Amino acid sequence: MGHTPKINQLHFMKKYFNLFDLKQKVNYKTEVLSGLTVALALVPEAVAFALIAGLSPLTGLYAAFMMGLVTSILGGRPGMISGATGAVAVVIVALAKSHGVEYIFATVVLAGIIQVLAGVLRLGKLMRMVPHPVIFGFVNGLAIVIFMAQLDHFKDASGTWMETGKLVMMIGLVLLTMLIIWGLPKLTKAVPSSLAAILAIFGVVVAFGIDTKTVGDIASISGGFPPFHIPAIPFTWETLTIIFPYAAIVAGVGLIESLLTLNIVDEITESHGRSNKEAAAQGVANILSGLFSGMGGCAMIGQSLINISNGARARLSGIVASLLLLSFIMFGAPLIERVPIAALAGLMFMVAIGTFEWASLRTFTRMPKSDIFVMVMVTLVTIFLHNLALAVVVGVIISALVFAWDNAKRIRARKYTDDDGVKHYEIYGPLFFGSISAFNSKFDVQGDPEEVIIDFQESRIVDMSAIEAVNKITERYMKVGKKLHLKHLSPDCQELLKNADKLIDVNVLEDPTYRVALDRF
Repeated sequence: MGHTPKINQLHFMKKYFNLFDLKQKVNYKTEVLSGLTVALALVPEAVAFALIAGLSPLTGLYAAFMMGLVTSILGGRPGMISGATGAVAVVIVALAKSHGVEYIFATVVLAGIIQVLAGVLRLGKLMRMVPHPVIFGFVNGLAIVIFMAQLDHFKDASGTWMETGKLVMMIGLVLLTMLIIWGLPKLTKAVPSSLAAILAIFGVVVAFGIDTKTVGDIASISGGFPPFHIPAIPFTWETLTIIFPYAAIVAGVGLIESLLTLNIVDEITESHGRSNKEAAAQGVANILSGLFSGMGGCAMIGQSLINISNGARARLSGIVASLLLLSFIMFGAPLIERVPIAALAGLMFMVAIGTFEWASLRTFTRMPKSDIFVMVMVTLVTIFLHNLALAVVVGVIISALVFAWDNAKRIRARKYTDDDGVKHYEIYGPLFFGSISAFNSKFDVQGDPEEVIIDFQESRIVDMSAIEAVNKITERYMKVGKKLHLKHLSPDCQELLKNADKLIDVNVLEDPTYRVALDRF
């Protein structure tokens, strides 16, 4: 009995903290080396996204550190990497210009609170509503966006292409990076090929004194530990009305990107993450990011795929990546700023190639045209609007409308008259807002006999429009003095009719044989 408290404490720690995934064997060498690779890849992206949002580079780097560390410890998907992202940057740029960085910090904190609530309310399961063509379109669009984003590295400060000599050298270094990442695993897997490629290109540039763009040419990453800072804003209702719309969008964008990334990593690793836990962890990370001078963020599919492709499967790689990123900021800035951009661009090109669902191209002749349309539409929205959350929402809406249209066409009625002169309508297919027009056209009220039965054994009354349609058809038969029965209504349909009876006049006549409704006449 004396050991029970210790056992309970150990169980609690394993269940809720499980920092190093004690349930699975951890390859510490792989985790640490992959963490180093991810940390190097995080630097230029975090800086670039901060600049997009109109903020200082350190704001993005601090967000990458805090987001990565917290979600690696508390998140629902070991091996997934979070940080500052372009989707969040695009949302907050207008607020940053109009009200300044303090309002950004407050917005990120509020977005985090919303995400925590989403996790507590178990809203992560809503990702089940995202159809596979939407995921295909999202992934393909994201791969193209990642690819196109690297093209800016081939331009100078004025936004024009580099001069020929430097451009050729840049392309050569990028291709060499990609060759090493592709070819090294065929020889050995002792070291992650992406890390080996970065170190090799760094060595070539230093050894031969090659003049090429480096991380330091983008911005300085030198700084200290993220300072704790309560946003200096007036805590008034007016402030809330300013930041809440941005916070809600940041929270939504962050959850959609994070949970879709979780699903993609699940498929690659053939394992199962916890979406609600990840949603709550993203919220905690954003709250702390806003309190420690960060711009906020969410899961990063590019860095997550780098991590997974390196063989990392545990939380340790994300923790290492975050701590190394912080050490780069505090101690290693002079060295990291010398890393060639070509090496990181080559790495991201390989990520883009690996991210693209090439198999989806072979399905164009096999998938339904509606699914192909959804996939292409989501891809185009992702590419041209750079709004991943909007792309997913558009895809889900289109898929839902296509589903509704297809089901609306499927409702039909089998008609016959029995020996007693009673006409039967056997309804097949769901009765909902999209199918009520076809439903109404099935009945010949004037030509039917005195008694009619509508059989719903192969159908379901789905929504208020369907209830109103049933109400209208009973009214039509009542006006001509004919008796109507509803047969084989399912329990959920009966419940809908009972609830609707308080709002509209549901004209349902009793069927004494089946006893499915109350006699109102």
